[in-house]
Amino acid sequence: MRKIPLYRQWLNRARSNLERARTGKFSRHILFEDLCFDCQQCVEKALKALLVFKNIKFDWTHNIGVLINALEDNQIQVPDDIKKSASLSVYAVRTRYPGEYETVTKKEFQEALNITEFVFKWVKKNSKQEKDEKGE
Repeated sequence: MRKIPLYRQWLNRARSNLERARTGKFSRHILFEDLCFDCQQCVEKALKALLVFKNIKFDWTHNIGVLINALEDNQIQVPDDIKKSASLSVYAVRTRYPGEYETVTKKEFQEALNITEFVFKWVKKNSKQEKDEKGE
C-alpha cells in the first residue's frame, strides 16, 4: 500500500475543513463562528501543507500571519490576496468559545469562505506545479 505524502495529508485535512465550511448554515443551530473556524483551519492546514511540501520548518501555531511569514522568509512570493487570509486568525480561538466577542455575520462568513477558497486553490497550484515540473 502506498503511503500518502505528509503534505497531501495536510491538504486532505484542509479540504475536509473547507467542505464543512461550504456546507454552510443549513440549520439554525449552526453558528457562523464555527463555520469561520473551519475556514481558518482550512487556511492554516493548507499553508502548512505548502510549507511541508517545500521542506520549510514552521512553528506550531494557529496564527496564519506567522505561516505566511515563514513562506516569505524562504523566498516564496505570497500574493496580497493570500496575505489577507491572516485576518482569519481571529477565528482560531477567540470566537470558538462563549465570551466577549461580536457575533459573526453571514457577510463576514461569506468573506472568510471566499478568502479560504482562494488560498486553498493557490496552495494546490503551488504544490502541484512544482511536482509537474519534476515530472512526477
